[in-house]
Amino acid sequence: MTDTAAGRDRVAADAAARGLDVEFVERMRARSLEEAAEQLGIAPSSIVKTLVVARSDGSFLFALVPGDRQLAWPKLRALVGVNKLRLPDAAEALAATGFERGTITPLGSTTAWPVYADTRMQGRRVSLGAGSHGASLFVAADELLASLSATVADITEPLPAR
Repeated sequence: MTDTAAGRDRVAADAAARGLDVEFVERMRARSLEEAAEQLGIAPSSIVKTLVVARSDGSFLFALVPGDRQLAWPKLRALVGVNKLRLPDAAEALAATGFERGTITPLGSTTAWPVYADTRMQGRRVSLGAGSHGASLFVAADELLASLSATVADITEPLPAR
C-alpha cells in the first residue's frame, strides 16, 4: 500500500513543474469508471484512463484512453513498433509508477515513461487519476499532452456493446 498523500503530492509537484493548471476534486472511492463519472458530473468520455503497458524489454509506457473507449492493441503495437505489449499485474504497475491501480497518472510517476494518447482526448478538459484514491484531477488535455511530449494517435476502439 502506498502513502496516498505522497502520491497526490508527487502529482501536484510534477504538474507545477510543468506549468500545468490542474484542479484536484475529492470524491468517494468509485467502484467503476461510470460511477466516478457520475460523482464528478461528467460523461465517461471525459475521464481518461491511464494504462501502464509493459514492453518485452522490461520497460513500460503509458496509454491514455478516453473512458468510453478501449485500447486497440494492434494500433498501439504498430505505433510503438513492437510485436508484443501487455498489461502488467498490479504489483508491477505499482513498481513501475509508484501508483496503485485506480490512481495512476503520468504526472508524478516515479519513472517518466513515454506517453501515447488517443486523439479523442484533444481539445477538451479531462479528468485523470490524481495519485490517490478518492480524488481526481482536471486538466486541459492539450496542455497536458504537450507537457508530457505525448505521441497522439488513434490508439482506441469503441467498447463492446453490453
